[in-house]
Parts: sequence; structure tokens; C-alpha cells
Amino acid sequence: MKRKNIFITGGVLAAIVVTLLSVNSCRKSRSYTFETAKVEKGSVVNTVTATGTLEAITSVVVGTQVSGIVERLYVDFNSPVKKGQVLAELDKTALRSGVQQSLATLENAKAEAEYQASNHERSRALREKNLIAQADYDQAKYNYDRSKATLKNSQAQYDKALVQLGYATIYSPIDGVVMNRAVDEGQTVAASFNTPEIFTIAQDLTQMQVEADIDESDIGMIREGQRVEFDVDAFPGEKFTGTVEQIRLAPVTTSNVVTYTVIINAPNPDQKLLPGMTANIVIYVEEIRDVLTVPYKAVKFAPVAEYLARAGGGAVPGAGARTRVWVRNGEELRAVPIEAGSNDGDNLEVKTGLNEGDEVVIYMSVATAKDKKEKAVASNPFMPTPPGRRNTQGTSRSGANTTSGNR
Repeated sequence: MKRKNIFITGGVLAAIVVTLLSVNSCRKSRSYTFETAKVEKGSVVNTVTATGTLEAITSVVVGTQVSGIVERLYVDFNSPVKKGQVLAELDKTALRSGVQQSLATLENAKAEAEYQASNHERSRALREKNLIAQADYDQAKYNYDRSKATLKNSQAQYDKALVQLGYATIYSPIDGVVMNRAVDEGQTVAASFNTPEIFTIAQDLTQMQVEADIDESDIGMIREGQRVEFDVDAFPGEKFTGTVEQIRLAPVTTSNVVTYTVIINAPNPDQKLLPGMTANIVIYVEEIRDVLTVPYKAVKFAPVAEYLARAGGGAVPGAGARTRVWVRNGEELRAVPIEAGSNDGDNLEVKTGLNEGDEVVIYMSVATAKDKKEKAVASNPFMPTPPGRRNTQGTSRSGANTTSGNR
């Protein structure tokens, strides 16, 4: 029985030894695949996207201050107009009657004022000679003063009637284009508490503006003068340009979402853009051109702990908390501290620490059997090269390389 137990124990120990040797052998032969990218000149661009509505820079709503029937319309939709041009006329019959009535009242007041002036002069002369009582003179002066006040009131009523008659003829206040006509001939307009709208005139459609709604989380990056590109659904694939003109301070709250209105000027020399179109806007809040860049993933990459331990560390003395990347030189990896600039989520500006052409690692993984086989084929000079494949030791921008972990 003892002998049997001894044999069993020995067998178990032998199995354990074989297993450990196998694991150790696998670890020694483990290889890694590296995805690398080269340091190169590029751009870092940050943008803010939004939507907005195209509007004319200046548009004027033309109405009337008097009520009446629209007798004549001289312009229609899209009609070009000049400042001072007659746009429409209301029926003036009642207004002319008002002018005649106020004129008659004015003439009557003038006659009364002249009579009372003469009466006042006679009364004053008689009073100076004590031929009439003081009360009679006072009455004559009172009547004269009242006649003067009545004359002034009549003159004002007559002037007002003339102005209202003038309001029946509607003129264009600016040079522009008629965007909207709100009435037809024969329609009655009533000017009571609100001025009725008759026309809307846009001043100059060759210069438009976009009213964009910018989220409060992005408004801090917006500055006047920043470059803008936008497109509209009416012209797919075509880009229009502009610049940030104004940042309005008044917040707009909709469903607890706070936005701010940003005005973007939009030249429209071909007049393709029309008021009311929806614009999909890209505001370039930061543009850095012709600088050294690496993929932003490079600063997020760190080799696996097993690889570092086997390679003898890899940390850079004095690097501290500075940004660093891992540079590949042949089969070696080393950590390099860099001075990083702006990034746009895809590319990172490198101010110092790297040179153009350096190869940085952005990803590593344990090599599969297929990777090892492909590397063996690529490194064997007697094996034919598969079509579409080159014998290279490194790749740029998403290039994969396999390196053995047996250092």
C-alpha cells in the first residue's frame, strides 16, 4: 500500500513539474504585436457644431398708422424697391373729408380770432378813456384769448388731418426686396392698438447672417472673428463661409437647456441662400497648422506590466507627471517625456521631446499564431512574399509589428 502511494505522489509531482516547465516555456516564447505611428507634421483643429437660421441682416416691417381699404398695390413678392418708392395706397375718401372738415373749422377759428382781436382793441381804447367799465374790458380780453387758443387747436387738427392723409400713401423706408406682402387690394386694414403689417422688406440679400444657438458648455470657446463653415439642405455638398460677428449675452432657456445666440455673417453674392434656411454650422475655435503631431492615443498607451518587467522597467528618471509616449527603436521601447500642446481628440501637438519620423507605439497585444507565422514568412529570405505584402520591419499610422517577449 505504501509503495502504491509513493508511486501516485511521484506521478503528481512529475505532472506539476511538466506543467510549470510548459508555462515557463510559453512565457519565454510569448510575442507581442505593436501598432505604431510616426511623428509627422500636421494640424490640430477644434470645432464647435450647431444649427442656426439664415436671416437678412436688416429687414423692415412696413405698416400703416391709419385704417382704411387697400385701394392700390404697386409691388408684389420679390419686387426690388428703392427708398421713398410708393408701395401701396389706401382709400383716401374719408381722410380727405376729414381734411376738409378740419380746414373749415380752422377758417372759422381764424375769423373768430380776428373779430375778437378788433373787439379787444376797441375795448382797450375805451377803457383808457374810462368810457367803459373794467368788467366790460376784462370780458373782451377773455374772449380774445379764447379765440387765439381755439385757433391754435384748429390749426393742430388740420395739420393732423393732413398727416393722416399722407399715411394713406405707403412708401418704402429702405432700398431692398419685398419678402412678404400681407394684404390684397380691397382688404380693410384697421390700425387700432397695433400697426397692421402690409409688407416686409429685406435690405440686402447679398449679405446674410446666421442666428446660431450655441450650448452653454461651448459658448466659452466662441470669439468674435472666428472662421465658420456651414451648409444648407438646399445645396448638399456645397460649403459656405462666414465669421462670428456677435455673441449676444441674453440666454435662451428651452426645456431647461440654456443656449446663447451667436450672429454669424454670411456673404451671399450669388443669392443662393434664402431667409429661413436651416444652416448646419462648424465654428473653428482653434486651428494650429504645420506642427509636429502624434495620435492622441499615444499618450494614453502604456506597455503591459509583464513586458516592462521582462524588459527591465522602461520608466524615465525625472519624468514625473509629465506627458510621455513610448518610442520604438527596432526591438526596443523607451518612454520619452514630451511637452504637449493642444489636441482635438485625434491628434496631439508635440512642442518638444520628439523629432519628425520618430515611431511611437499606440497599441500592443499578445501575438497570435497567425502573427508569428506571418513574421516567420516575412523574415525568411527563401520564402516567396505573398501578393500585396512587403517585407518591412515597421509601419506608420496603424502599422502592426510583432516582437518577441524573450528579451
